[in-house]
Amino acid sequence: MKAVTTSVQQQTRKRERNFWKTAMRNKYLYMMSLPFIIWVFVFSYYPLWGWTMAFQKFKPAKSFWEQDWVGFDQFKMLFQDDTFYLVMRNTLAMSFMGIIAGFAVPIIFAVLLNEVRSMAFKRFAQTVSYLPHFVSWVVVAGIVSKMLSADHGTVNEILMWLGIIDTPIQFLAKPHYFWGIVTISDVWKEMGWNTIIYLAAIAGISQEMYEAAKVDGANRIRQIWHITLPGIRSTIVILLIMSIGHLIQIGFEKQFLLGNNLVRDYSQVLDLYALEYGLQMSRYSFGTAVNIFNSVVSIILLFMANGLFKKITKESIM
Repeated sequence: MKAVTTSVQQQTRKRERNFWKTAMRNKYLYMMSLPFIIWVFVFSYYPLWGWTMAFQKFKPAKSFWEQDWVGFDQFKMLFQDDTFYLVMRNTLAMSFMGIIAGFAVPIIFAVLLNEVRSMAFKRFAQTVSYLPHFVSWVVVAGIVSKMLSADHGTVNEILMWLGIIDTPIQFLAKPHYFWGIVTISDVWKEMGWNTIIYLAAIAGISQEMYEAAKVDGANRIRQIWHITLPGIRSTIVILLIMSIGHLIQIGFEKQFLLGNNLVRDYSQVLDLYALEYGLQMSRYSFGTAVNIFNSVVSIILLFMANGLFKKITKESIM
């Protein structure tokens, strides 16, 4: 028994020596990564201390120890609010539409670009497609509002010229159009940027596989189906898992800028709900409770999606 204990202690000391040797050998790499570790701690982990406000009746004038602790009262108020369920409906609807369109369109666009043989046209198309990513949502909302305007808006003019409609449509005043407008605007803005990842994955596929497929008589459609898409499957699955993890964290910029009182029942999302019913009404504890719910659900969805895809496709992010 004593010999076994001694052996374990020796192995432990050996591992410690190896650890310090490795640390000293890579000390400059650790020093280079230190600022990023500090940044993550300060902006990602330290703010979690503020989650305690969700369990208090927070008053800014009082110190932490003077706050009134109310337990889960803020969460009870959240789940008893009818507006919360309306907001969740809007959030989930726009998120699902965004995931479907935001995944399918960049993949199709990347595959089509990969099939283009003219490098000049390929570079031009890629550059033009990802430029909207660098435009702020304020500008994009202005462009979309102008194009959909009932007063000589481009979309209405085209539809009237084609004879599809007789009078201009006020698209941004129609609640049932709002989800589609937001989804299409988001796809237009981010399509080119998201395509870059898929083009990089496609570039990593061996050209010998395409040449072998040509020898076997496979046309370009079959090469795409049997070589290109399976070759980028891992990239698609990983990005899809990460997107599902952010299913209810879709932000509020586009909904806030494109929305108005006429479409309020369809434009309010969870982040806007936290902003309006939390910060603007000085209900800081309630707003924190909404954000905690948002984060917890996102973590659960991430683990569920990761486990599901790991079981089905053997691909995962952890």
